[in-house]
Amino acid sequence: MSVNVYIPTPFRHLVGNRASVKAEGATVRNVLENLDVQFPGFRQQVFDTEGHLAHHINVYVNQVEIENLAGEATPVASGDEVAVIPALAGGAGPTVMTPEMVERYSRHLIMPQVGSVGQRKIIDASVLIIGAGGLGSPVALYLALAGVGRIGIIDFDVVDRTNLQRQILHQTADIGKRKVISARETLEAHNPNVNVVVHETPITSDNAFEILGQYDMVVNGADNFATRYLVNDAAYLLKKPLIDGSILMFDGQATVYLPGKGCYRCLYPAPPPPGMVPSCAEAGVLGAMCATIGSIQATEVLKLILGVGDLLVNRLLLYDALSLEFRIVKVRRDPECPLCGDNPTIHELIDYEEFCGAPIPHATPA
Repeated sequence: MSVNVYIPTPFRHLVGNRASVKAEGATVRNVLENLDVQFPGFRQQVFDTEGHLAHHINVYVNQVEIENLAGEATPVASGDEVAVIPALAGGAGPTVMTPEMVERYSRHLIMPQVGSVGQRKIIDASVLIIGAGGLGSPVALYLALAGVGRIGIIDFDVVDRTNLQRQILHQTADIGKRKVISARETLEAHNPNVNVVVHETPITSDNAFEILGQYDMVVNGADNFATRYLVNDAAYLLKKPLIDGSILMFDGQATVYLPGKGCYRCLYPAPPPPGMVPSCAEAGVLGAMCATIGSIQATEVLKLILGVGDLLVNRLLLYDALSLEFRIVKVRRDPECPLCGDNPTIHELIDYEEFCGAPIPHATPA
């Protein structure tokens, strides 16, 4: 049978901004469950994690509170009105999306894997991006467009004309400008709802804990091995997820490291001898490669925030653009790893310039 359901303002973005909708059911609980079928995400707003009606939610049938009737089992008949009323005061509640935000993120809100609850998770998340260069550019753009509430960018370089072939955060007019400033201006122009925090400094063993500790997760877009090992070690010791990506010429790699499930050192226990593996500045990179790998990194970040899908954990994605082939190989946590193994010997950040035999550049352009 069909009943009328009154929807208060805080929940109307879930139902197309309507004040009243129709729902089917023989009991109040049936009606509430039918609402979630029609409008995915509604359930998370009214039920607790154990599946019971949340304590801050009151439900009325024909203006009578159901606790004075039969609770969630209260029967309803055609033409009855059910009203779902949340508490509106008493401390910091869930993130409230404005009508502008509902419209902006509408394509997320209609996805059952995202919905209102998922979008709020995205808005409440914080992500640090290492480098405002080739990989950092698409990652930052897509995370900002998705609505990630706080995006940190660490870089100490200035925009150069050679960057413009691939670093889509920057434009010709930005040549000579600090990359973090150019990046912030671009991201805020795309989405004024995000808070872009700039760290205009080279990342070092002295500041890595302080900077990484401010964020939920870290995206690595560095272009040198010293920074890669530094960020890996700092993220692991802080128990932060690390979404890693790298590119060179026509090849790309991406993976995700979660605390306790392996790290960069498990995959590459030691860096190559200095000069053996060229950088992008030395060997070049196809600009569009940045979009492919960076978009994969951004997607993994959003999956991690939402808690959906299978992450690239213990898996390394390999992309060969010349043959247009994607391959995924399994990687495992190394029990002998000095950082995350069974008997770790690394408990603090080390001298990564000495470890890699090369200095950490003041820029991470990728």
